[in-house]
Amino acid sequence: MRYGAGLLRRHGLLLGLVFAGLLLPLWVFGELADEIHEQEAIAFDEPILRFAHAMAREGFNEFFVFVSKIGYAWGVVPFDIAFVLVLAVLRRYREAVFAAIALGGSGLLNVGAKLFFARDRPSLWESIAPETTYSFPSGHAMGSMTLASVLVLLAWSTRWRWPVIALMVPFVVLVGLSRVYLGVHYPSDIVAGWAVAMAWVAVVFLSVYRVHGRPWRRRTIEPGNA
Repeated sequence: MRYGAGLLRRHGLLLGLVFAGLLLPLWVFGELADEIHEQEAIAFDEPILRFAHAMAREGFNEFFVFVSKIGYAWGVVPFDIAFVLVLAVLRRYREAVFAAIALGGSGLLNVGAKLFFARDRPSLWESIAPETTYSFPSGHAMGSMTLASVLVLLAWSTRWRWPVIALMVPFVVLVGLSRVYLGVHYPSDIVAGWAVAMAWVAVVFLSVYRVHGRPWRRRTIEPGNA
């Protein structure tokens, strides 16, 4: 038991990241991707879409259109670019590399996945913010979850951990809800986007920091090696 407790103390973040951030999301994405690849309907998609459409109100329309815009082109993408540049200017190069690969790679993964699965958008009603690209997985869901995961992992060992989590969790959820409310994504698109984003960020984090690395730690130079 002492060995197990010591292992959790030393590598708790790593083990939690491998399970909750990598294995579980990959399983969720794999299950959904298999259904989409076989062109089978997912049971919860249409009922949730119809429920969201039944909530439609003028005030909700404006709110969710705004959330959808800041969830990608107006907010997430500019923030991603600015964040990486700020890290580079501050000479936090390893953090900048991690963020750049995670954020940029997520966008490329999304484009590739959309082309591979080629799932059509929902067509239950005419959306007030129509889209023309493929649906699976959601780019907004992937982009917002990738950003949230990057920020949480970078903040995990700092006093900013809980403020970042408190800010990013509702943001990610609202961005996902906005895409369902607007009728441009199935709920399964959103869940798949969240899952693959978490798995991708976990892989990049583990690759950049490996087992013993932690964000914000500068490499120490041993005497005689300067």
